[in-house]
Amino acid sequence: MSGKTVDGPDGQPRCGWCAAAPEFFAYHDAEWGFPVADDRRLFEKLCLESFQSGLSWRTILAKRENFRSAFSNFDIDRMARFTDQDVDRLMQDAGIVRHRGKIEAVIHNARCAQALVQREGSLAAYFWRFEPAAQDLDTPQSVSTSPASVALSKALKQQGWKFVGPTTVFAFMQAMGLINDHADTCVVRARAAQARRAFKRP
Repeated sequence: MSGKTVDGPDGQPRCGWCAAAPEFFAYHDAEWGFPVADDRRLFEKLCLESFQSGLSWRTILAKRENFRSAFSNFDIDRMARFTDQDVDRLMQDAGIVRHRGKIEAVIHNARCAQALVQREGSLAAYFWRFEPAAQDLDTPQSVSTSPASVALSKALKQQGWKFVGPTTVFAFMQAMGLINDHADTCVVRARAAQARRAFKRP
């Protein structure tokens, strides 16, 4: 994110992207940029970022509860058992993004996630290895990829994951707190930084 800000409902500055939709403020203040170690939440976010590709985050955020219902709350083991019949069912679900390639990809990725967990212990333990060094976290990013997102994207693709390009992975890392990309003057930046300091890396 760039350093630009917009005043929130309380008059305090927030990251400029919040101006795109009123519902972004709550998401920004409570979730975006705060560190996450829960595998289900990490997998959900990576799936949703995959669905967002080519679309707006507002579209995905508005449908998030529908996605959770349709995809068994993004339970990795349950999703890994989805069949072609489930794909057909999901293609009829008007509450989600009905893109067959993306639907098939996240089901496929659930199976890849199972293998990764079996090998590494957890998704969190693996993803957090790609956290950038501290000196790279001082200034909010103004780009759509980073060396860390390129590295994680490459590693996942080598394991067979789909729809996990560097831009998708960068957005995932921003949202899940692997970097603190809140603008310098954003009122939430200090809270996110404090949460990252207190966070126990898996």
